[in-house]
Amino acid sequence: MATFQRTATAVWQGSGLEGKGTLNGPGGLFNDTPYSFKARFQNEDGKAGTNPEELIAAAHAGCFSMALSFQLAGAGFTADELRCTAHIDMDNSGGGWAFMKITLDLEAKIPGIDNDKFQELANAAKGGCPVSKALASVPIELKAKLV
Repeated sequence: MATFQRTATAVWQGSGLEGKGTLNGPGGLFNDTPYSFKARFQNEDGKAGTNPEELIAAAHAGCFSMALSFQLAGAGFTADELRCTAHIDMDNSGGGWAFMKITLDLEAKIPGIDNDKFQELANAAKGGCPVSKALASVPIELKAKLV
């Protein structure tokens, strides 16, 4: 398989501040999932719905973790667990919201690996994961530790 395509649909109704939208995808995870200005900028607990930044963070954490599992397998290791949280730092001081930095915070349980090899493979996964490549205009920091 040389190429493939993934899709999702956003439907927005109303103004930016007062409007609301839904997200849908064929996989069913997004089935009329709500999003809005409030969900994006005012609702820290995330219960009002999702937002684009949260979805990008989830995509990045998931893609990186899978890429690392392939790096590990290629080097003869299998992770018991890779727990990655992607943090996106946003800033509005330049006249509009912008991504300032993404931090991939990884805790890994990998039998038999030493820290140097682990860091080498984790950095290779960070650079090689398709989401990292798509977000290359944003500084991406990796904090990886074995637990």
